[in-house]
Amino acid sequence: MAFDPADEIERFHAAINALDFPAIEAYFAEGATYVSNGVGSLAGHAEIMAAFVKYFDDYPDQTAENSLVERLTPLSGRAVWSLRATHSKTGKPLIRKGEETITFNPEGRITRVDVTDYQDF
Repeated sequence: MAFDPADEIERFHAAINALDFPAIEAYFAEGATYVSNGVGSLAGHAEIMAAFVKYFDDYPDQTAENSLVERLTPLSGRAVWSLRATHSKTGKPLIRKGEETITFNPEGRITRVDVTDYQDF
């Protein structure tokens, strides 16, 4: 079966929703980058996974949904999503909407994630 980046993004997001940290980490290629206006630019497994662990320590109840997942190229796709969560220490709600473009290598591992939050929704 041919690699479909849209299907892989759905599986990657399912791992995130399940808080399956070993599966999340396995998705990233060794030199991957993760760029978001929320966390800045992260490089490599250690930085990316530290950010994921910290975020989900702060927001363990996050629920996220994709409204669109599409293939852009044979090795990249885009997801439009929304999420809700509550900060575990402050109780402050978090509501975000945005999109991310995910690029994979030929082995199906993520080499780059670019996240853009929508400011007006």
